[in-house]
Amino acid sequence: MQTYRELTRSVAQRRPEMLEMIAELVQVESPTEDRMAVNRCVSLLEKWIQTAGGKSRRNAQSKAGDLLIGRFGPARGAPLMLLGHLDTVWPLGTLKKMPFRLRGGRAWGPGVLDMKAGVVMALIALRVLAEANRLAQPVLYLLNSDEETGSEYSRAVTESLARKCAAVFVLEPAQGLAGAYKTARKGVGNYRLQVQGVAAHSGVDFTQGHSAVLELGRQVERASAFTDLARGITVNAGVIGGGTRSNVVAAEAWAEFDVRIAKAADGPRIDRRFQSLRAVDRQCRLEVTGGLNRPPMERTSGTVTLFRRAATMAAGLGFQLQEAATGGGSDGNFTSALGIPTLDGMGAVGEGAHADRESILLDALVPRTALLAAMIGGLSLE
Repeated sequence: MQTYRELTRSVAQRRPEMLEMIAELVQVESPTEDRMAVNRCVSLLEKWIQTAGGKSRRNAQSKAGDLLIGRFGPARGAPLMLLGHLDTVWPLGTLKKMPFRLRGGRAWGPGVLDMKAGVVMALIALRVLAEANRLAQPVLYLLNSDEETGSEYSRAVTESLARKCAAVFVLEPAQGLAGAYKTARKGVGNYRLQVQGVAAHSGVDFTQGHSAVLELGRQVERASAFTDLARGITVNAGVIGGGTRSNVVAAEAWAEFDVRIAKAADGPRIDRRFQSLRAVDRQCRLEVTGGLNRPPMERTSGTVTLFRRAATMAAGLGFQLQEAATGGGSDGNFTSALGIPTLDGMGAVGEGAHADRESILLDALVPRTALLAAMIGGLSLE
């Protein structure tokens, strides 16, 4: 394999196999909350890693699906990490109303974009490189099972392994139909505000009550004002609840907030602001819990260097690669925050993640897999 054309040809020869693997993987449903379902996906990938010539190690988890670590290439040297996940947001039975199908130049199905196609693309890229004897450095292929719910159980393993790696390539979908690689992501936080009021009959003893619902409304407005679009900070009260009946002054109410930040330095600032909330009605009590779940993936010099290399390789493969920032988080946030050059969005191109229109562009599979292979192999091609 000496030219970009030869690399593309090698990947294209495996396109039918790639589509078969994507179809099989999508049809093994794997909602995060169902440990056994996710583990069926883990078992399938364990077999595929070994078939591709890699070594696999499975880390059993009691509260989530197992973690799978594949190893490829030579034993010596600082590894490259390929980072992905096997869990999806889709409950068991989704395939009945969203079956896997090929139509209109796309593959459709739950989890096909986020991110089962990217998982398969990485395996095909590794196989192409191994067959050409072009794996010059060790590769760690880490597949987590709880990314969609915050990576509570996998984060420590991801960070531990990443500290030994020279760079991290994240197999999440590319940004938009233009297929931009992601060089920055926002950090993600979740806060819960609980309000304790004083119950009373709203007709007989209205003045004796202190409404938790009314107090919550005031506090939602205060917290929402923490949004600072110029700094990339957003605060969204996405879920609220409280009260028991319309004729009862509410004794309890609560709200859950989604917080996004662009800079790590804003994390402590936002936390202080949430903790500083005080009740307007002094007969009500406030309790704030939660915090930042994922640090932001900032656009570092190391990530920019990786992107520029990818853009050069993409040009050699015949297409223009763009970069983008996104408000969503991934496991790449963790590795980037450790100071490890991290490039994200290196998986499939498509749209509709987490929606019933979830799909990938079939025409992008070969060139994007070829680019991934070139980046993994650090290839200098003509």
